[in-house]
Amino acid sequence: MGATMISNLLIAVLTGLVALFGFAYYDRYFRWRDCFNDLGRCYDPQTGMVYVEQAGLVWMALALLCLGLLAGVIYVRKR
Repeated sequence: MGATMISNLLIAVLTGLVALFGFAYYDRYFRWRDCFNDLGRCYDPQTGMVYVEQAGLVWMALALLCLGLLAGVIYVRKR
């Protein structure tokens, strides 16, 4: 019973992290993908924020890493 509880908790945490990193990818890169200049920066005059194109790679890599870990945990749990 303890291993099932731990795997359920791990699945819940990894699902939350995939959602969080996926939203960060959308919010920090995908919405602004047409705005980036040659230096890989985008300035939003309404908020005063500068978005960096490299952030998209980082957020997507973290989301995919957590998604892979989630798939691995589910696969091991089913065996």
